[in-house]
Parts: sequence; C-alpha cells; structure tokens
Amino acid sequence: MILIANRGEIAVRIIRACQEMGIRTVAVYSEADANAMHVRLADEAVPIGPAAPRESYLNVLRILEAAKATGAQAVHPGFGFLSENAGFADAVRAAGLTFIGPHGESIRQMGGKTGARALMQSAGVPVVPGYSRPHRPGADKMSHGVRDEDFAHAAESIGYPVLVKAAAGGGGKGMRIVRDRGGLPDALDSARREALNAFGDPDVFLEKYLERARHVEFQVFGGAHGNVVHLFERECSVQRRHQKIVEESPSPLLDAELRARMGAAALAAAKAVNYQNAGTVEFIVDPRTREFYFLEMNTRLQVEHPVTELVTGLDLVKLQIRVAAGEPLPFTQNDLAQRGHAIECRVYAEDPAGGFLPAIGRVLKAVEPRGPGVRVDSGMETGDEVTLHYDPMLAKVIVYAENRAEAIRRMHQALAQYVVLGLTTNIAFLRDVLAHPVFQRGEATTAFVEEAFSDWKPRLDETTTDLALMAAALNEGQRDEGARMWADGEAVSRDPWQVSDGFRIGILLPNRR
Repeated sequence: MILIANRGEIAVRIIRACQEMGIRTVAVYSEADANAMHVRLADEAVPIGPAAPRESYLNVLRILEAAKATGAQAVHPGFGFLSENAGFADAVRAAGLTFIGPHGESIRQMGGKTGARALMQSAGVPVVPGYSRPHRPGADKMSHGVRDEDFAHAAESIGYPVLVKAAAGGGGKGMRIVRDRGGLPDALDSARREALNAFGDPDVFLEKYLERARHVEFQVFGGAHGNVVHLFERECSVQRRHQKIVEESPSPLLDAELRARMGAAALAAAKAVNYQNAGTVEFIVDPRTREFYFLEMNTRLQVEHPVTELVTGLDLVKLQIRVAAGEPLPFTQNDLAQRGHAIECRVYAEDPAGGFLPAIGRVLKAVEPRGPGVRVDSGMETGDEVTLHYDPMLAKVIVYAENRAEAIRRMHQALAQYVVLGLTTNIAFLRDVLAHPVFQRGEATTAFVEEAFSDWKPRLDETTTDLALMAAALNEGQRDEGARMWADGEAVSRDPWQVSDGFRIGILLPNRR
C-alpha cells in the first residue's frame, strides 16, 4: 500500500498508476480537500489537519501517523509540498517505510541552489555567473550572512540585469529580475520575504539574468543499482512570472550535437550526487551562442513529466515505484529514443488579462477534451472547489503527434473543446500562445509571454465561442433538473459568472435559491 503525501492532479495521477499495478492507495487530505477527487479515488483517505499547508500537507508527523494507521508500506511525495524536503525523505525511511524518490542526502545536496552550483562546477557542469557567500556572523540585513552592499558590489561585477533567486524551493517564488542598482534593495527584501513564506528559508543569491534565453531541462532517472540515464529533454521557455505554462519534447532548439552535450552534462550532474529515482536537471540556453548553463536540479517528479512519457513510451510513475522497490532499470541509455512530438499546457484558474491573478470558486461544469493523441491529467471535476490555499492549477492537457506542427494543431483543437464553467481560466490565453508566429516557429524564449502578451485580452470571437460551448455543456449536464442556460452580451442573472468585459454567462436553477 502506498500513501500519497500530496493532493490535486498529481495525487490522482499516482493513484491511477497504482490502480493499474494492483497497488492499494492511501490519500491524505486537509479540511479544504475533504471532498476532493484524490480523496474519492483512493482506497483509503485520512484527514491530516486544517487547510493551511503547514498544518496539513507540510506536517510530517501527521503524514507519518497516517501511514502507520493505515499500514502503508511506502510514501510517494508527488511534487511540491514535501517532495524536495530531505528531512521528510529521511523521516519516512527512519519510520521503516519506502520513500519513492531519491535519498535524503541527494535532495540535500541539490536542495540549496548555492551549494548545488558549487557542486556542479566541481563536476564540470557549466553554471550561470552568480554570487553567494556562506554565513558571516555580525552582518546586518543578511541573506545568511551576505550584506546588501555585498550583493550590490557583486551585481556591478556580474553586470545588470541580474536575477535574485531563493536558495531553496522553486516554481518562480523568491525570484526577482533587477535591471539597475536602484532596484536591488527592494528586490532583495521582497525575494527574502517570499522565500521565507514559501520555503521557510530567506536565503537568496544572485545570478546573471540572460535576456531572451531558452529554458531546457533533461529528465534523468537513477536505478537502485547504479545505472543512471537521461530520458531526453523538455523545452519549458513559455513562462509567466517565471512559472512554466507550456512544455514540449523534443525541444525545437536542440540538434543532435547540442542534445548530446546537454544530456552528458545532465548525467554528470545526477552522478555527482549518486542520484536514484526520477529527477530533472534544468539548464538555461543562450540561443545565439548555443552555450548552456546549469540552473538547478529538481529532485522529484516534474509537473511536465507526461511529455517525456509520450515521446519515450515509458510510465515514469510506475518506473518510480519499481525502482523504489529495488528493481533495476529495465534499459540502458542506448535503448532509449524519442519518437514523435508532445506538448503540455497547464490549465490554471487564473486571469491572464489581470496579471495572472488566481481565481477561486466552484467548478460548475467541467468538460475535458477527448480524441486521438489527447491526454488530460486533472485533479478536479464538476462540483469541485478551487480555494485560495493551494496552487490554482486545474489540469494539464497533453497531446502527442507525429511532428510538432501536427501536435500544435491537435493542442489548439483540444483547448478549444475544453470547458470549465464557474472560474476564469487561462485556456483562451493558451490558445493564443499556440497561435503566435513566434511559438509556431519554435523561437519562444523566457521573455516571450512578457514581450508578446503584456496587454493581452481575450478576443471577441474566442469569448463568444467559449460561451456557446459552455452554455451547451451546462444545459446538457443540467437538463434533467430543469435548468435553463443563457448567454448574451447584456443580460445578467442573479448569479452571473463574469467571463470578460461585456459578456456574462448565468444559470437559472428553479427552486434552488
């Protein structure tokens, strides 16, 4: 039996893999998730505390108590929360359970980005020019002993723009771009506060910020008996607020020579920490010089793992479980190949026209796209609620096709068919990203969204099409209950959902108010 120390779509993804393997599962849940999909799907479910993550999904003691109470033999951390917490990995093993992930020491070595940078340099892996210093007692306004004036001198030496980055964690939190000396103090203060709140560690460091770079990562996998392979690359350059929203494999930037060089560097990084199980080595690439630099290693399964699964034909979650059970990797590097092209889009409850601010509320209707080569990894369905307590990602739409052009067309069609009623989402925005000539040519950089969509608004044709799809979907779902659906440019019901300026969609449910 496996306990899944997570929630949302990744918990559902792991449960489904376990079901196929004949393994029973235990879900844990906070008070806010009592009716969540992962709770409904698991064989057993255990409450672990209030909605706040620190009192539930980050509470190691309660998770271990849940494992003991249910007789679970292993714990899968998913991604986020405790997945890259070395102390949690150690505590799971100390409790006599199997941790489905790397050893705590590997997480520890790669968990602090400053230490990981130094380790990668010693392993011959190129790193971005940057600055950090170990603790120095007595300094004021410190990031573990580094004064603001030390950062200022270092930034001048590196050359602006620079990136202030949290030494722990990821997901774009604790990260600030600084373009001149005047902006550095505020960037340091705000990055430290955000890092402390998100990761419990205010430590930050500096890196040279590469304008219009490409973000390319390599999936690595270490077996229980020393064999380490890479499963090729994923391109993740399409980002908003330093958070990936579109990923694909193969990367349109890489050729065979660059892929071989980066793959070798990824393997060197994994071997430097005796890595086992699934991990990802992330690089930044200068498309002009084709030079690449180590960014960080994620010592866990990645959100975007499905694109790797589709181009390699492997189930990474099942592979994680088998490796954690002591089985050797069933292949070597020479056995692996990329076939076709896969793209993943992250569907968020957020407002792209309003600075990507999260949206909360109940999902009144959800209709997922279907068709050849279309996969949806979701943690929600009709009736579920999105709260302010957790990441607002609703689902991932993943498509596979013979080539990139066909994959783009397939994704665009899948997103056009995806209906989420009751929440503002980024679906229309994602469709416009896919249709943009820069993305179509495979030339998107990490600055693409900021440069091409800074004043984005949903187009009228997108809005009216979405309204028609949503009206049809809701009418279908509510027909037997006598519901009535309408959508136009002026009318407002008693309980409207604001879709965009001038367009609202509402529901009239007889005898329900």
